Amino acid sequence: MAERQKLLEVDHIRVEFGKKRHPFVAVDDVSFDIYQGEIFGLVGESGSGKTTIGRAIIRANPLAAGEIRLNGKRISGRLSPTEDRQVTRDVQMIFQDPMDSLNERAKVGYIVAEGLYAPGRHYTEEERREKVNQALSDVGLLPEFASRFPHEFSGGQRQRIGIARALVLDPRFIVADEPISALDMSIRAQVLNLLAKLQKERGLTYLFVAHDLSVVRFICDRIAVIHKGKIVELAGSEELFAHPLHPYTKALLSAIPQPDPIAERNKKLLIYDPACHNYAVDKPFWSEVEPGHFILANEPELEQYRRELQ
Repeated sequence: MAERQKLLEVDHIRVEFGKKRHPFVAVDDVSFDIYQGEIFGLVGESGSGKTTIGRAIIRANPLAAGEIRLNGKRISGRLSPTEDRQVTRDVQMIFQDPMDSLNERAKVGYIVAEGLYAPGRHYTEEERREKVNQALSDVGLLPEFASRFPHEFSGGQRQRIGIARALVLDPRFIVADEPISALDMSIRAQVLNLLAKLQKERGLTYLFVAHDLSVVRFICDRIAVIHKGKIVELAGSEELFAHPLHPYTKALLSAIPQPDPIAERNKKLLIYDPACHNYAVDKPFWSEVEPGHFILANEPELEQYRRELQ
């Protein structure tokens, strides 16, 4: 079996906001790898640091510590103009709210083509038009929609425009920041299927940010669970659902709505209490409890988790 190639490496990153003397630490000592061609899920409640990590990858949030590498090359920190343009081409983002992420005063054709006008990209108007038409077609929209304004479209269509904008530069890696949370339930499955289809056709790699574990189970290969700026568990999608170990992961899984009304009424909702950990003496560390299954825990907890897996 061929060894999987790492495309993105997030190495002990820390993101801070606010004053330097008393900063607010949004992300603290986070590390993970994303392999070529996979969909990697990042799940946690609101304010846990999911979007902050995604914005750090696209260089919108500077790092206070650590490093981010794409295909072995550093993309965080200070880069030359040439390197910065290459990172912009290779890494794109699909934003959460299709209403706010599109310029209402610009036509769809310009919104999708905007990245093609950047310095260093020498396209003729005909080439730009062809790329825009192809991107719109790839997301299930008609090329003639390029002459319309965003307010003329539904929420699902606007999100498809946002996806086309990300695709037009032929990126290698896409950060999808809760791309379906602002959509109606009937549209969510269509957008998820579209993302999965594009991933297979174009060989794309995604970081899929979400707060809904049932969604990431459907689309993701591996899932990392983040709580208050720290990743507490990481495993393959089915492994995480079959054998959740960390109490926070179990609490998130218990909150998933059940389609059966009787099961939903009788389910036991777990509440995560950070005080359940005794970290005053035994500090937690990142450990692999079984191949591909990682968890943040101290030594006594690791022994307990190993027993649960037996």
